[in-house]
Amino acid sequence: MLKKEYEILYEFIKTPWKKFTFKDIKNLSGKTSESYVHRCLKKYVEQGVLSQEKAGNVLLYSLNLRSIKTQCYAGFISEYVAWKKKYIPHDIIESIASKIPTSFYSLIITGSYANNQQKKNSDIDMVIICDGCFDPKQIYAELSHDCELSIPQIHLYVFKKLDFLLMLTNKKANYGKEIANNCLIFAGGKEYYSIIQEAKQNGFNG
Repeated sequence: MLKKEYEILYEFIKTPWKKFTFKDIKNLSGKTSESYVHRCLKKYVEQGVLSQEKAGNVLLYSLNLRSIKTQCYAGFISEYVAWKKKYIPHDIIESIASKIPTSFYSLIITGSYANNQQKKNSDIDMVIICDGCFDPKQIYAELSHDCELSIPQIHLYVFKKLDFLLMLTNKKANYGKEIANNCLIFAGGKEYYSIIQEAKQNGFNG
């Protein structure tokens, strides 16, 4: 569905607050061709998806989340990667998502299932980030019964966008930062990365 070039961009998307050197991206992506990596980076810089800056004799690359286009790219690729994970019970995700009483949300899997470290009895840690117009308690109440009956069981968390943003910008370690550092995004990717951009503007660096 996507050209393999997205794999280069995905290294930025996983930790969108970080800056990387050419060598970092080459090593993280596992690509052996320097010309291929260089060509991909150059292409994304020209498109405005990546930013490039010089630090001494080294070029640093980062995701340009100030761009709505970049937020859309990042969101789509994240969702694409998440839905490709064969060990995730997609039918359960689909079922819960169909019952969320708003169309303005991000749906995220975190915890052990996000990095394929789940065990036989592991719960699925599901996070829903909703628009400020909706009451997280109401969303939780409408979904909690299905989550408890699910096999594997779903451990559900629901946050307003502002509350999630405040967790990211808080100086102390918290669950919001854990989510940002270990997540699979199944819906609302663009909205999620707009929150990350706002958090970055307010000092969030992972």
